[in-house]
Amino acid sequence: MSIVCLGVRDFARSYQFYSDLGFKTTAQSTDPIAFFSAGGVVLSIFPLDQLAADIGPHVPVPQPGFGGISLAHNTREKAEVDQVMALAQQCGGTIVKQPHETDWGGYSGYFTDPDGYHWEVAHGAMWKFDDRGCLILE
Repeated sequence: MSIVCLGVRDFARSYQFYSDLGFKTTAQSTDPIAFFSAGGVVLSIFPLDQLAADIGPHVPVPQPGFGGISLAHNTREKAEVDQVMALAQQCGGTIVKQPHETDWGGYSGYFTDPDGYHWEVAHGAMWKFDDRGCLILE
């Protein structure tokens, strides 16, 4: 996978949210699409109605709510989970599950972005990262 594209209802608002979270981009908030550096994957935002139309005329614009997927940011240190969650809330995200000790031995919480996409922020002592901060699966 190289790009995850999120259809967004208010492009400028989402552009500001992800920029404020620290995602780097060369795009402008007035561009029709933005690509943000996200480690080994690129995060893209594109107006929701245009994304649905690009896929095909038979694709309805989805309603807000849980769409059956979540995005995740894994941290090297447990304390970073709380820091990222606080930053997401400061940037306009909504905390939906406070960070807590998990049954799989980690520490995790969830927030939603301005369009309701769920993000998990998690730390697991068993995880390893490469020099770019990408998770290594062994």
